[in-house]
Order: sequence, then C-alpha cells, then structure tokens
Amino acid sequence: MRVLPGSPLRFGAHWDGEGVDFALFSAHASRVELCLFDAGGRESARVALPERSGDVWHGRVPGIGPGQRYGYRVHGRFAPAEGHRFNPNKLLLDPYARAIAGSLRWDAALVAHDPEQPDAPDGRDSAPFVPRSLVVDPRFEWGDDRPPRTPWSRSVLYECHVKGMTQRHPDVAPERRGRYLGLASPPLIEHFQRLGVTALSLLPIHHSSIDAHLARLGLPNYWGYNTIGFFAPDARFASSGEGAQVVECKQMVQALHRAGIEVLIDVVFNHTPEGPPGGATLFLRGLDDASYYRHRADAPGEYLDFSGCGNSLDTSQPRVLQLVLDSLRHWVLEYRVDGFRFDLAPVIARDPVAFQRFGRFFEIVRQDPVLAPVKLVAEPWDLGEGGYQLGAFPLGWAEWNDRYRDSVRRSWRGDAGLLPELATRVTGSSDVFDAARGPLASVNYVACHDGMTLLDLVSYSHKHNDANGEQGRDGPHDDSHNWGVEGPSRDARVRKRRDRARRSLLATLALSQGVPMLSHGDELGRTQRGNNNAYCQDDETTWVDWSPDAHDAAFLDFARRVLALRHGNAVFRRRRFLPDGDAGDAQARVRWLRPDGVEADAADWQGGTLRAVGLWMPATVAEVADEQGRPQTAETVLLLLNPDAQRHVFHLPEPGRGAWHELLNTACDSVHRAVPATVALAPGSLVLLALREAG
Repeated sequence: MRVLPGSPLRFGAHWDGEGVDFALFSAHASRVELCLFDAGGRESARVALPERSGDVWHGRVPGIGPGQRYGYRVHGRFAPAEGHRFNPNKLLLDPYARAIAGSLRWDAALVAHDPEQPDAPDGRDSAPFVPRSLVVDPRFEWGDDRPPRTPWSRSVLYECHVKGMTQRHPDVAPERRGRYLGLASPPLIEHFQRLGVTALSLLPIHHSSIDAHLARLGLPNYWGYNTIGFFAPDARFASSGEGAQVVECKQMVQALHRAGIEVLIDVVFNHTPEGPPGGATLFLRGLDDASYYRHRADAPGEYLDFSGCGNSLDTSQPRVLQLVLDSLRHWVLEYRVDGFRFDLAPVIARDPVAFQRFGRFFEIVRQDPVLAPVKLVAEPWDLGEGGYQLGAFPLGWAEWNDRYRDSVRRSWRGDAGLLPELATRVTGSSDVFDAARGPLASVNYVACHDGMTLLDLVSYSHKHNDANGEQGRDGPHDDSHNWGVEGPSRDARVRKRRDRARRSLLATLALSQGVPMLSHGDELGRTQRGNNNAYCQDDETTWVDWSPDAHDAAFLDFARRVLALRHGNAVFRRRRFLPDGDAGDAQARVRWLRPDGVEADAADWQGGTLRAVGLWMPATVAEVADEQGRPQTAETVLLLLNPDAQRHVFHLPEPGRGAWHELLNTACDSVHRAVPATVALAPGSLVLLALREAG
C-alpha cells in the first residue's frame, strides 16, 4: 500500500475526496503503525506512518475515504516505572477520531503488562476486543441554522439524557426512541417549549466506554462519563447504520435550534476509562502515557488522581491542552453546540498541580473567537486537594452551585436556623460570587443526574442503590425526607406534605436570582425508586415515564406556570445583585419583611427568631433591557417564604393605589386571586404576590 508523507498540521484522519491524511501526537514513541480494517473487522493493511515532524507522526493514504476503519499500534519503551507503557500488541483508538465503530469488550488482553511480570509487556493482541476509529465525511447542509444565543438572564437549563428522555415516549417513532432524532422530534420539542426550557444540557454524548468493574458486574455505563472519543458522537444514540451518529447528532442540534432551544453538552476531560496504571490500554496510555496523564514527580510510574477514577489528564502539557481545546472548537464548529458543562472542571485548570483561576486554559478560552461566545458551565470541584473551587472560576463562566442545592433542600425539609442562608441563595449567592460576575454565575438546582430525583427527595430518607452492585455503599448522602413513609405512599397526609415540599422546591428554583436548571422528568414526577446513583441503570429506573397520572399532570401544569412567572417578570432575572435596602423610598427598594410587616433588621437575622420572611422586590429594580437590548417587563412582587413547621400569618405592606394578587401558593397550588391585608402561610409553603392595579 502506497503511503505518502501527508501533513502534520491537523490531528486525526481527514478525507479530502482523494485520500486520507493521518496525524498523531506521541513525544516518546519510536514507531507508529497505522492499521486499516475491512468491513468484517479484519486487519487488511498495516503500515508505518512515514514522517515525523517534531512530536507529530503523519502520513497520507490515497484512495480510501469515509467508512474506512482504522487504529494504531505504537512502538516504544515499556518501562512502567518511568511512565512509559508502549506495547504494539495493543490496538489503539485515535484520540482525534471523528467517529468510532463497534463496542469495547473487556478482556485480559486489553492490559499492556504481562500479568505474571508487571515490568514486561503482554504479548496478546487486543484488536478483537476494541472498537475501531472511523473516517467520516464531515459535510452537512446546515441551511439557515442560527444559534439561538439566549442571554443568560433568560436561560432555563434542562439537564437530560438522550436515551432516558425519549425511550418510553409513546409519540416518538419506535426507531427513534432513545436516539438523537428522538430528542429532536416534535413531541419533545413541544414539551420543552411549553415547559419554558431554553437550553438542553445533555449528559455526555462523546463516545464512551463501559468501566471495567461494571463489565464484571454485567452493568452498563448509562450516564456516559467515560469518554474514549473526544471528537466522536456516541454511537449508542444513532438510529441507523455505522457512522450515522455524525449526521444524526447534527440533525438533532439543527432541529432544536429551529425551535429556539440551545444545546449544551457535558464534557469529561478529567479522566479516561483506562483507569489506574494497571488498567486497560485503549488509546492515550499506549500512545504516550508519560505525556497524556498526570504522574507523581517522585514516582513517575504512578498517577496523580484528581478524578477518583484512577487517572487525570495532564492539561499542563501543551499537546494535551491542545486536545481539549481542539475538541471544544470541533463541537462548536462542526456540531454547532451552544456551550459546555465541564465535569470535575478544576482538574482541567490544575497547572501543573494546583488550580489556577487565571491559568492557561482559562486565558486561551477567554481569547478564543470560537469558544469565548458560548456558554461555559463548571462543575466546580474535583477529588484532589484544594479541589473545591465554587466561586473561583473567572468572569464568563457559570458554576453549578451546590450550596444553593443543599440550603434549599434542607430548608424545605424543615431544618431549623437556615432562613438567613436560604435568603442569600434566593437572591443570587452574593457571598459566593463576586460583584463582577453577579448572580448569573450561579447555576441553581435542587436535583440533577447525580443524586435523587425531585420526587425521590420528598419520598425517601435513605438511598436505595442495591441494584448498582456495591451493597449500597455508592452514591451521595442526599438531604432528602420521606415525610413519614419510605417510598410510595397512599396516605393522603403524606402525599399532601410531599406535594407541598416538591412545589416549594421547584418554585424556589424558578424564582431565585441566578440561572435555574431542572433535571429531566422532574416536572413529570420521575422516580428512580430511591436510587441516587443510577449511572449504571439503563432501564425503567432511569427512563422518563411519559404516562403521568392526574396527580403528576397537575404538577406538570404547576411547573409550566411557575417558569412562566419567571419568564414574564424581569425582577427574577437580574444580571447584578439586588441593591441594598438601607436607604431611599421604602416602596422603591428591595426589603426583607417580618411576618408582622415590619422590615427585618440585623438583629432579626442574627438572633435566629425569624421563622418566615417576605422579600419585597419593586418593579423598578428590574433591568429595563436584557443583554441583547430587548426591553423587559416587570411588576412589583412579594415573595413569602415559610420553611417552618408552623403556620405563620403575614401582614402585607400597604399596596398604595394597587392591590395584592396571589399568583402562586405551594400549599394549595392555587391560581390567581386577590388577597386581603393578611396571608396565612401554611407550614413549608411559598407564596408569590404581585402588586397590580385595583380591580
């Protein structure tokens, strides 16, 4: 087979109509072989890449094109104690592969070292057990596609799983259920629009692999936080043949954009499924272990593990940092995604070991014309020393706010003494995020993929994870409460308390300053039956049930109404923190009120005597236009919060020329009505009042 020098300028495999250019980074390899495979999976050719330009190995093969399967075998020193684990018996994926064909089958042959002699290479061929990289045709007709560019102030995020969202939907064509095209089908789009969602935050759609321990248990990695293809859409979600994931993923984004819905994707650049040093060799370990992974300075054969998954990508290395940035640009340019949520984000910003708020990664992203305009969301913690970095990310980033999650959950569970913190979270967490970033840096949530669903938070006091095969040891300790019965209940009193708590949690989320994020199916009463770590459950445990009963349908209607209130009133969507209420006309400034109607002072907050409180937000505090200059409407509201276990009567402030109207009451799911001078707040309830013209 004729192989030409090709070009070192673009990593991966690129087809130009006449042939394919291959390029691969390895600083320590001595030889790189390209292996081509036929449609039956057999190795049809093996040839050394003929050129090395610096640390880039490259070559060009004329006459091949899209659909060609390939992989690499890389030669070099096998010296594990020095961080080198080259073994040409192991077939390797291209880290820049645009698509991946086939599935990984865990086998002892995947391990690079001899099981009897850890310092010697294993001689078994791993090719029968690993998937293949795939050459693709990148062409796609985008037509008049335009990204929605929804401002952060108008954004409502909806975290969901491609398969879990659509697998049980009766109005989605069977062949599209659980697929990219199912998520973009008319029934789903209508649901998102009626709910008030502006952006889907998708669990990983990078091509992923099962974990070794899950393979032993016979369980899948359903969530997909185990990336082996940073440029490749996951083939699990394609409805047609090999390579169709590339086109169908683009069709999904295109359809959602037409509906005005943005697409954010969850990216995992902190670890890979190769695991600890003794784990499998699938791609990076065999390509150049010393370059791709973080190693201990005093023991180069051992990893620094900030992810809890056995390894951490070393983004302090220029070529590894380039891999991350190239992947991000690829998804914006080729798939037109609107942003990213970074799993265990501090790992990426450790340079070389400590988290760097103004490190190279952040500075490059800030200056990059492709990446700077998109939405960037950090999970602001990892498992290493100094890994909790909530509030420490730079301007332009939003962060998952777990302090919001915890305080809101605990407050509506009835924990005492949390009202001051709840007030801080509702107003944007100014104690966490600096004024330059403002409340929109906070992604507020009460439930997400990691933990219990919203319904389970009010139905279970303990996690029930036995199905995960770890004897219930896995999963977080959620701040949940069962209100007297563990699991489903027909007791009317228990159900009433749960409904009230669930409505209060969702209403707080919708009406807080910051960016709300819902977890898929929570508006429909989705349950995982108390499993709060369902990462390995690909069944009805995790799939959304689209046949809600009348009870769940009523909650769906409530969810739509409360999000409509947020969208309709700019006082809930400020870009800056609410102004202090120390001076000025009492009718024109933000005030916290006691139940007797008197403005709360420092002694009230610090003395622990407050059990319920009201937040007066006049229409004048709303910003007159959003980030894009569009005018905004606003009206004066009074948000009453009673997380206490006792009923409180609230004396309303004098409305002046208008009258108070109750828009929301989580104790009874009421509709719009005028109210007198006092409001009785049921235990654990939230009430929203608006000041409107009399009559």
